[in-house]
Amino acid sequence: MKKLLILLISILSLSCASNNNVVNQPSDSLIVTGEIATTFANTITTADLKKHLYIIASDDFEGRETGEPGQKKAAEYLKKFYIEHSIASPYGGSDYFQSIPTEHLRPGLKPSENVIAFIEGNEKPHEIIVVSAHYDHLGMRNGKIYNGADDDGSGTVAILEIAEAFQNAVEKGKGPKRSILFLHVTGEEKGLLGSKYYTTYPVFPLEKTVANLNIDMIGRVDTAHTNNPNFVYLIGSDKLSSELHKLSEEINSRFTKLELDYSFNSDDDPNRYYYRSDHYHFAKNNIPIIFYFNGTHADYHRSSDTPDKINYEILAKRTQLIFYTAWEIANRAERIVVD
Repeated sequence: MKKLLILLISILSLSCASNNNVVNQPSDSLIVTGEIATTFANTITTADLKKHLYIIASDDFEGRETGEPGQKKAAEYLKKFYIEHSIASPYGGSDYFQSIPTEHLRPGLKPSENVIAFIEGNEKPHEIIVVSAHYDHLGMRNGKIYNGADDDGSGTVAILEIAEAFQNAVEKGKGPKRSILFLHVTGEEKGLLGSKYYTTYPVFPLEKTVANLNIDMIGRVDTAHTNNPNFVYLIGSDKLSSELHKLSEEINSRFTKLELDYSFNSDDDPNRYYYRSDHYHFAKNNIPIIFYFNGTHADYHRSSDTPDKINYEILAKRTQLIFYTAWEIANRAERIVVD
């Protein structure tokens, strides 16, 4: 109720504003995101992120290993969230699962599913922005549960909050011009299998996919930023579209003011992170991408990656950055250019 009241008050105070009402906007700027977007970005809260993550990364979900009962339980949790918030399935009705048979996974893996929700654009509905994160993790090993709070529970719950913010906008008559697909992929830890399946059998044609914003670990602070946690690593933003890279930086400068760290963006980065998360299958298909990442830490791929170690303030801020970026891509006049 408190969240709804804040949202209503904010909308009333901005009743004369529009999407392109940006304070101190340079005359040569193409940015259309403004105060209306901030109204909805502010509904992304630490409390909600924490609530969802303590469930997604709980022992009840048994580490969410692909095809196993814990992963199925997580899929049902995501589906229930979208139904309760009136966020549609692209398939229609109550079917939010893109089922993946074993032959498209790996031998020995049980069938699994991507979870997909959809908000249709009100002007250019056939142009699609995909916001993705993997919701699987490592399961149980040697009697220990690998909860995967940061990897990638953080990205999973970020998508839920972003989707809810966009749905709030729709309900207040401020929905996006382009459509947004919220894609929770399975099988990332087994080799980017869920995103490979989606890009092989896309719900919407890949040529209509404008961009992919991929979220994989955004809830922690690595050792390189101990003294400055107000950061996020960006990977790939300039690989396929200089326009995407430019708008990403300008959106951050105006709204979230994080340090955008490109340390892992180099073509010769020995970590090869550009090739190691689900955005890569979109990039292979010439779709512009941004990969949001907080770097690794001592709990990476260990049973100690638990929700009590998440920095929820910085998780919320990073989630808001991704929301603002998606809002901009969805609402600018022309589709971003691949160059």
